[in-house]
This record gives sequence, structure tokens and C-alpha cells, in this order.
Amino acid sequence: MLRWPVLVLAVALWEVAARAHGSVFFPPPSRIARHAYELWFSGPVRHVFLTDAAFDTIGPSLGRMAAGFLLAAVAGVVLGVAIGRSRRVYALCDPVLQFARAVPPPALVPVFVVVLDFGTPMQITSIVFSAVWPVLVNTAEGARNTDPLRLEVAAALRLTTAERLWYVIVPSALPRIFAGLRLSLSLALILMVFSELLPGTENGIGFILTDAQSRSDLLTVWAALALLGVLGYLLNTGLLAIEKRVLGTGRTA
Repeated sequence: MLRWPVLVLAVALWEVAARAHGSVFFPPPSRIARHAYELWFSGPVRHVFLTDAAFDTIGPSLGRMAAGFLLAAVAGVVLGVAIGRSRRVYALCDPVLQFARAVPPPALVPVFVVVLDFGTPMQITSIVFSAVWPVLVNTAEGARNTDPLRLEVAAALRLTTAERLWYVIVPSALPRIFAGLRLSLSLALILMVFSELLPGTENGIGFILTDAQSRSDLLTVWAALALLGVLGYLLNTGLLAIEKRVLGTGRTA
């Protein structure tokens, strides 16, 4: 419960320091919040208080990030289980996995620009390729470390391969899978913004950042940064709630 008083104290200190300094480059959070409200959250009730600018900014960004994250999650879990259940395949693939996840995700974006050109396919592909590794590696490790006693019980009960996956291996790997999903979610948010900073983008939070910077509209830049922070917190909180719901309290990785 101490996190909220700490957050309020940090914002209050920011407000006091910004007002004391009086710099246009360092606006107080009250001005940033008011500007963000007028820009994105002062719409009509029938639009859930979202403005047209919010639909052009937040909607496309969340759509790209959701598509990339979901594709990365599905691919990471399927490939991770397949790799983790075979010692030989795991040994062969492990160097490639360690190499791929060590590459900084933003460094891959220019490669996808060359291959796919600018646009939504390049943005979603860059998100998928960067976000898939934490899920894949964690799932493979979780499937690889399934309790041998559970596998022996499954064999004694003559469970089919599909039943072993569904009732034994995947549940055993779930804590590691969710740990990978949390890392992938952060990477998806970072890559979403980074891919929208590139030329050829016409909407999204990243586009707003570059557009506002080119117009020296620093208040909008700060509002977009604050929006990214709030979105990151809400998405992570939602994923943690799903994790606790699936695994139960006290079993989160």
C-alpha cells in the first residue's frame, strides 16, 4: 500500500521543482495532465470520453502492439514446448536462442525496414520477432524441467501425447511462461513506439512524439511520454491479474 503515497510524493516533488524552475522544457505534471485530458480524454460520453485524436493516436498503437504481442505469445509457447520436450532439439537450438535474445530489439528494426519497407507489416513483424524470445526461452525451460514423477504418473495412466501436454507439461511450465510474457509485453511496448518513430508512419503514439518534437510542442511530448507510462503500468497490471487468476496467489514466477 506504500506505493501510492510514494507515487504521490514523487509527483508533488516534480510539481514543486518544475514550478520553481519555471522552464518551458520542464513543465509541471498538472499542466501535462491537463493537456493530455484536453488532447485525448475530453470527448463525448458515447465515445467513452475519448476524442478523435485519441482514436487516431492510442487505437492504432494498441492495435499494433496487441497483434504483435499475441502472435509472439502463441509462437513462443508452441515452439518453446516443442523445443523443451526434446533434449537433442533443445541442445541444438539453445545457442541460437541465446544469440537471438541477446540482440537489442531496436537494432533489428532497420533490417525489417529493408526487407518489408515502411508500414504496418514491418511494425508488427519487428514487434513479433523481438517479443517472441523471452516467451520461447522461458517456455522451453519450463517444459524441460517438468517433474519426472508427474511424467511417470502420466505414463502409468496411459495419457496420450496431447493429454500429457495439456494436463502435465503446460501447467508445469505456466509460471515460466508468464515470466516470459511479462518481459515480452515490455518489449512489445518499446518496439511499438520505436517502429512508429520511423518515416512512413501516419498515426500512433510514436508518430505523435516525432510530430510534436518537430513542432517544438514539448507539452505534447511530455503528455505522450506520460501516456506511455500509464499504458505500460495498466497492461502489466492486467497481465499480473491474469497470471494470479490462472496460477493462484503465491505461485507467480
